[in-house]
Amino acid sequence: QVQLVESGGGLVQAGGSLRLSCAASGRTFSRYAMGWFRQAPGKERELVAAISWSDDSTYYADSVKGRFTISRDDAENTVFLQMNSLKPEDTAVYYCAAAYMGFYREPRNYNYWGQGTQVTVSS
Repeated sequence: QVQLVESGGGLVQAGGSLRLSCAASGRTFSRYAMGWFRQAPGKERELVAAISWSDDSTYYADSVKGRFTISRDDAENTVFLQMNSLKPEDTAVYYCAAAYMGFYREPRNYNYWGQGTQVTVSS
């Protein structure tokens, strides 16, 4: 089992940057695929970025490709989401999620969740 705690959200102007962090508990972090999801008011939760547990392969939703970068530090049990060139439509609650030895691109594999962190991008 793993517990996840996100940090780094906040208010930023359009075009700005934020870096989200997700700290995980447990000794087998390296075996978890990690993902960042977001949910805006009135919209479904979507997977925006994910990273494999086995070879650090990554996935990005089309809406964030080229602007967001996911990375992980297994020694520190932490996953990051660097968000650049932020747009008002990126405003959402961002959730960190984990899937034990799961396929990182499949949202249904994620069964451990953080509490979420608010990201607000003003125009």
